Amino acid sequence: MSGDRAAGENAPPGHGGRGGRRERGTRNTGAATPPMPRLVNRFNPVDILSPEQVERILDAAFTLLETDGMKILSPRAREAYRRHGAMVDEESRIVRLGRDIVEAMLATAPSSFVLHARNPARDLHVGGHVVNFGPVNGAPNIRDLDRGRRYGDIEGFRDILRITNGLGLLHWQGGVVVEPVDVPVPVRHLEMYRAHIELSDLVWAARGVGGVQARDALALSAIEHGTSVEALAERPTLMTVTNVNSPRVVDEEILDNIMTMAGHGQCVVITPFTLMGAMAPVTLAGALVQQTAEACAIIALCQMLRPGAPCVMGGFTSNVDMKTGSPAFGTPEYVNAALATAQIARRLGVPVRTSAVNASPAPDAQATWETSFSLWAAIMSHSHLINHAAGWLEGGLSASLEKIVIDAELLRGWAEILKPIEFGDDELALDAIRGVAPGGHFFGSPHTLARYENAFYRPILSDWSNYENWRDAGERTATDRALDIWKKTRDAYVPPPLDPAVREAVDAYIARRTEEELVPGTR
Repeated sequence: MSGDRAAGENAPPGHGGRGGRRERGTRNTGAATPPMPRLVNRFNPVDILSPEQVERILDAAFTLLETDGMKILSPRAREAYRRHGAMVDEESRIVRLGRDIVEAMLATAPSSFVLHARNPARDLHVGGHVVNFGPVNGAPNIRDLDRGRRYGDIEGFRDILRITNGLGLLHWQGGVVVEPVDVPVPVRHLEMYRAHIELSDLVWAARGVGGVQARDALALSAIEHGTSVEALAERPTLMTVTNVNSPRVVDEEILDNIMTMAGHGQCVVITPFTLMGAMAPVTLAGALVQQTAEACAIIALCQMLRPGAPCVMGGFTSNVDMKTGSPAFGTPEYVNAALATAQIARRLGVPVRTSAVNASPAPDAQATWETSFSLWAAIMSHSHLINHAAGWLEGGLSASLEKIVIDAELLRGWAEILKPIEFGDDELALDAIRGVAPGGHFFGSPHTLARYENAFYRPILSDWSNYENWRDAGERTATDRALDIWKKTRDAYVPPPLDPAVREAVDAYIARRTEEELVPGTR
């Protein structure tokens, strides 16, 4: 599994490999703009910790696991820990793990792996120097300029998939891009999975809570890929993005989800919810110790269940507003935490997930600068999965359709920045420079005329008009223009092909499971 790698994904910084180029032969994905290419980070990662500081954090994290442990609320999980030598106190449900156990388990976790999409050209490569963008996830509300802020529904869920896929923004679809509260809770995940399969051919994520939700995801993914649930382990297709109930507790529903997915060889992205001053110490170093301990404990569990199961160390450490307790994102503290988390993950040899997040209540300048700080930290830390990269607002309380378009500009801009720069004789352009007299211009140069159509990045949202033209066009801000773009993208979106037999089997499975969940006595 870890050997199934894309060319260039482990190329050192400065060697772009397949980097920013659109892959030839990619079949139609329904995107209105070219789909996001596989991105290889050509920059050196930014390390903010010294090697000694990294080791001190790891020593403290391993000490915490050995002396104080984790509260593990699943009897099945506690038994797995016990079988592998952990000290388990059934009365307190505390599991204590020696450093030797944790390090032995981490050694079996792959440093890179591939999750397979229905469209093979869009397989998700995790690890090395590959950068992947995913959408907003877990928001209870959806909002736009026309309809305002409201609870999420299944049509809003599907709209987000249409817009993000239509803009060709992402490397995976996400999971709960907004909570569809109009669908009954027992079958809500089924309708979300149906939307993912019908509207895109990218990798998608199972809901991160509940063993039932994980088992249904496995069954539906097997149908989508024309294989069995058992065979998915050899060719993984799914991820689950889930949390620790920080500080140092993991509940039974989350553990059931994790254990089901890991046991079937699917990717577990485990993210401690370590907000400094609330669920973690107020200091960055202390929060990193707790985050590392919590993540390592769950990665170790996954490896106990299935050695080699793909795992990702998640980082979500940020600060809170000490006046109100509200989470803050895109702050200097968040930037430092993201950079440090990736550095620690590199030392441990596991891929890392972070986020492009903000705390603004509106898709405004604040939302943009906070997201920009978060995104810079995610990319320059060499994080592999960048969650919430399109549409996240209000610290995760809302999915904003205008913000998806604003973020599209940020993500496509970064994709262009990450492209390798060509330095052949033609690019050095010595003959072109000689061909223009001193004081002349290059507008009519043959060198320019041969390249002008594709010479530079073309934005989808920015307005480069002069003031008078902008004024005469209605003085519309970027947020105003984003409203038009997402509407046009949504309305024009054509999903990629789906085999009618697959569609029929998906519908039949969901119909049966819906009856089992909603009709008494049918299970």
